[in-house]
Amino acid sequence: MKNFSTLSRAALALVSAGVLITATAADRPERRNQSYNPEAAAAASSFGFSATGVVVKIKSANMAKDGTITTRFTITDADGHGLDVNGVQSPGTLTVRFVAAYIPKGKSQYTAYTTSVAAATTNKNPSQTQAGTDTGGTFTLVDAASGTYEYTFGKKAPATFDDSVTHSIGMQAERNLSEFGVVGNQTSDDVFTFVPNGSPVTTVRDIVNEASCNQCHDPISAHGSPGPRKKMAYCVLCHTPQSVNPDTLNTADMKVFIHKLHMGSSLASVKAGGKYFMVHRGSISDFSDIVFPQAINNCTTCHASGPKQADNFKTNPSQAACGSCHETVNFATGENHASLPQADDTQCASCHGATATADFDNSVPGSHVVANNSASLPGIVTQVLKVDNATAGSAPTVTFKVTDKAGNPVDISKLTQIRVILSGPNTDYQTGPGGIEKSENPATTAGTNGVYTYTMTNKIPSAAAGSYTVSIQARNSVTLAAGTPHQVTATDSAKPVEFYFSVDASKVATRRQVVSTAKCSACHQNLTFVHGGTRAETQECVICHNPTLADGTSKQSVSFATQIHSIHRGENLKNPYILGTTNYQDVRFPGDLRDCNMCHVGSSYQVDNVGATAMVASPGSWLPSTPPISAACQGCHDSKSAAVHAMINNSQFGESCVTCHGQNAEYSVDKVHARTQ
Repeated sequence: MKNFSTLSRAALALVSAGVLITATAADRPERRNQSYNPEAAAAASSFGFSATGVVVKIKSANMAKDGTITTRFTITDADGHGLDVNGVQSPGTLTVRFVAAYIPKGKSQYTAYTTSVAAATTNKNPSQTQAGTDTGGTFTLVDAASGTYEYTFGKKAPATFDDSVTHSIGMQAERNLSEFGVVGNQTSDDVFTFVPNGSPVTTVRDIVNEASCNQCHDPISAHGSPGPRKKMAYCVLCHTPQSVNPDTLNTADMKVFIHKLHMGSSLASVKAGGKYFMVHRGSISDFSDIVFPQAINNCTTCHASGPKQADNFKTNPSQAACGSCHETVNFATGENHASLPQADDTQCASCHGATATADFDNSVPGSHVVANNSASLPGIVTQVLKVDNATAGSAPTVTFKVTDKAGNPVDISKLTQIRVILSGPNTDYQTGPGGIEKSENPATTAGTNGVYTYTMTNKIPSAAAGSYTVSIQARNSVTLAAGTPHQVTATDSAKPVEFYFSVDASKVATRRQVVSTAKCSACHQNLTFVHGGTRAETQECVICHNPTLADGTSKQSVSFATQIHSIHRGENLKNPYILGTTNYQDVRFPGDLRDCNMCHVGSSYQVDNVGATAMVASPGSWLPSTPPISAACQGCHDSKSAAVHAMINNSQFGESCVTCHGQNAEYSVDKVHARTQ
């Protein structure tokens, strides 16, 4: 390994402090950046040995009268030590790229200066203009210790450029430290916005930010794995209306591309047998099988508060944005548009206003209301008041209350479904010795003011001990906007409630919480798509999805840990996870499966903290039953070798997982799931 500090001191001896060294692209070594001559590199301070991370920050930018674009920036490691962009005097190789763009007067989207003409690589389509990163530029070292440089773009703006409008410089960096044992590139990006004549920035493009994206993508990154482009402010500099994919002739304009990408399998063109894809450098990215994990018409999932123009989706509707999802609308003829042709976007807001007067009206927010979330639903609220006769061998009597969201009593005989669930023990819900999971219909029970008392037909097991659970599930089918063109049937679901009680006078123990509904909702918005909407809480899911539950057709385990891991692992499974006729190997998880805390609460994912003890039936179909830690891990690690590994590390004394995979062990979960970013 090089002695970097010695190399830096030797280079410093070549020139006096403060000298700026400049070079052209011809000076760069192969696989390095355009840069200064490394043999003569020097500045006021030396580079340090820095082997973690990369952070870029654009400090300033300038547009000369002849269109020359320059920017000053810093590039450091995670601890703030300057990095050598040439990868000689600090460890690792660096790839640094820049984009320059502006928002023309009277427009709302960027136009890039840094463009190229790209040829199709898979067919004979005509070449197309694409915004991209600069080529042929030069770096000037300003200060090594702080990693400060100036970059002069190879591409110039036209000499007639408008110096009174918003300009932005985007920058990305990728650092490869594989020779030092660091797996995967480390990346960073930044955007600097200014007006060349010195005026304040008043026009921006700030509609969706990465915080919304990161609810699912954990974090979003593009053009690599991990990709260096994480900021939406950077993405929109290239994903402009001027960019067209030559192989497909699809626009890469952000407002169209992102809508279509997330619609994926729901696009009318895809349903009709077509494909939605892009080709980048000969590599095909097919988005036709993407399934959005919640109602696609929930605009505010992405268009959330925070960005300065967060309301743009409803205040500025356009044919391009709206037509990207509503593909069957022909704006020129008016087909599927109430026979109203539209020559341009000037009249869109006249019919599709920014404010809803009622759910499902023609306004942008009104027409995108998710029926099951409509504020006009009466609502169902359930509450378990008490459980009597709750002893081993007895049939418990459950007193519960059902009202609408305004507090008015609800006649449960009029509901589409209501269930009382008895389950336990709370350590591991299961059906078998000492355990029970039974669902009963109390709909014919008489009540007063919404209060009902129901005696179950099933009994608590005679050998029961500890704590058990009673829960209430309810839903109703409701017609909304009845008699109007927007009439729709919605499911009005109650949030299921769990009531914990002791069967032997011991202290009541709740069921441990491993994952949270709130974390599921970050991607799914809510879980009402499951089982007709009655079980939209993770603490309710585990009642049925317990260690004893297996699919009747495939014999696969449907225990919650095994099932949820397997479903979300989807396309990365070694073996298909099939329930009934559904093969979940088509699932494409948008986040990073190594990030256990994306779903788990606290440290519940640690093998040291697994509270389950019951054997799990048929995880992965390799073994007839498997202990709980092994079963959970095999939900993702589903190969036969993983099953063998688990089997030989189990005995009559239990699982030995904590020995190697415990929190302080050599192969702890955190270590083997560690991410470079």
